[in-house]
Amino acid sequence: MNCPRCSAGLIPGAQFCGSCGLRLNEAGAGAASASSAQQPATPTAPAHQSQPTAAGRGIQIDADSRGQGRGYDYEILHQPAFALAVVRLQAEQSIQAESGAMVSMSANVELQSQMKGGVWGAVKRAAGGESAFVSTFTARGGPGEVTLAPGNPGDIAAIEMGNQLFYVQSSSYLAGDAGLTVDTRWGGAKSFFGGEGLFVLQVTGTGVLLVSSFGAIHRKRLEMGERYVVDTGHLVAWEGTTQYTLRKAAAGFFRSMVSGEGVVAEFVGPGELLIQTRNLAAFAGLMKPFFPTQGGSGGGFNINLGGS
Repeated sequence: MNCPRCSAGLIPGAQFCGSCGLRLNEAGAGAASASSAQQPATPTAPAHQSQPTAAGRGIQIDADSRGQGRGYDYEILHQPAFALAVVRLQAEQSIQAESGAMVSMSANVELQSQMKGGVWGAVKRAAGGESAFVSTFTARGGPGEVTLAPGNPGDIAAIEMGNQLFYVQSSSYLAGDAGLTVDTRWGGAKSFFGGEGLFVLQVTGTGVLLVSSFGAIHRKRLEMGERYVVDTGHLVAWEGTTQYTLRKAAAGFFRSMVSGEGVVAEFVGPGELLIQTRNLAAFAGLMKPFFPTQGGSGGGFNINLGGS
């Protein structure tokens, strides 16, 4: 079945079109098509705003961290502190991953890196804190295996997308089905998450999406109209059905500073959020006193172990 407005492919039982956001009524696509012919098309929301896709269906993650995709199966090991994604590809099947995410692979797996989306796409990815290149792993001549992991310790979640829209922090994207559409979207000042850039990733389609976190992943489900505030340094991904705004953690600049919190994101349901239990920027701040100083004569560590 195809969308009556934009002709995009739809999965059985879909309530919304993942491409244009058209609500599909219970009578089927034919009635929706007739209705759209009589009424003007609904304006498309800006890229940084949540768009309706399968309203608040939730984020589908396998409880046993195992599953199948189109031409491959996956398993996530060593959770939640040092997670590793193992992807087993069938012959001539592929999976895409963030550049540098590969840990190991079978000898018959071919790796290709390219600038997805052309030069402008590469510029947007680089501006969003990602590599300008996307890696594609393809098993040649028979089945093959690829293992993937993020650069920081933490967990990996395999999201099984069904014609849905998600937003992902650029640092949390690890890999995904080759059939997913991953685009870097300009979000304006409202997407300035803790200095991580003015861009977020918009992922749409059907397939498996692998996201990573610093620390474990905490899930929060929001009901219709429910408001919830998350420190921007703890965000991993969220459903496209949610609306969000950025604001100071407390009223007034001074109160926000002394609270130890800076900018927070306030979400409005329905939808589900994935939150990481640790903040990489905060962890880096804790470790800073233990790093070598730049001004010392030897440039080494300055640690007093006691004694005279």
